[in-house]
Amino acid sequence: MVRPKVVTPQSHAQVKDLFSSLNYNWETAGEFAPSLLLTSLPPDLDSIPDIAEKKRIFFLSLLPAALLANQEIVRQRERLIDLFRRFDEGLELFAEEEEYINALAREYKITGDPLAATEIRALLLKRVDIIPPALVLAQAACESGYGTSRFSKMGNNIFGEWSFIPGTGMVPRQRPAGATYEVRRFNTLFESVRSYINNLNTHRAYTELRDIRSQLRSAGSALRGDKLAAGLRLYSSQRERYVNHIRKIILHNKLFRFSETQLLFFKLQV
Repeated sequence: MVRPKVVTPQSHAQVKDLFSSLNYNWETAGEFAPSLLLTSLPPDLDSIPDIAEKKRIFFLSLLPAALLANQEIVRQRERLIDLFRRFDEGLELFAEEEEYINALAREYKITGDPLAATEIRALLLKRVDIIPPALVLAQAACESGYGTSRFSKMGNNIFGEWSFIPGTGMVPRQRPAGATYEVRRFNTLFESVRSYINNLNTHRAYTELRDIRSQLRSAGSALRGDKLAAGLRLYSSQRERYVNHIRKIILHNKLFRFSETQLLFFKLQV
């Protein structure tokens, strides 16, 4: 399997030159994105005077990570469906295949044996599913100030995820007295994206999002980020205002155009 190229950016100019060498820009990104993972966002992203250009670099920098994370989930989901089909047909699964199912159940915080109960199996499949790139990018933009927040710069945390283990994250400057939560640190942007998607796929606060996604799948409809955004009311204390804000970011920046973007693997010289 070809692995994505990993690059640590030194400046937004370097990132622009790299994207240009791959013919990867705002126009072509609706068709393809390179298998390129930036370990972090360009450190001088907030120095770009043109707001539209800053947004484009931000979105283009994160799109491959969103696509790669979803690609992993698609493979998990397809293998699960195939294993469940074989099991239902009366075929005996190998021990490693049963362990694969159990490992995914643990990863997606499912209690019980999916092979022993159809409702547990259905719950697992409801969680092992993608988050549309439009929603990933819109929330990243909102939570990180388009990559300019302190937490995105210092800890690659672009979704505002918390940690409740003291000493493992960054302490917010305006944290209420008596509060113990910290903002998580991630080694790379990709880790942040994967953690965020896993959070939406497992936390009880986002059951509504998963229900909406499941209903869209059952109806044979596209998984649209603006529709799934309705399940994010508990992501912020602003509730419905937050949902509307995420939808506005998607629509204003035309992020839905990335729903058909294909991930391409190149031999990169960087």
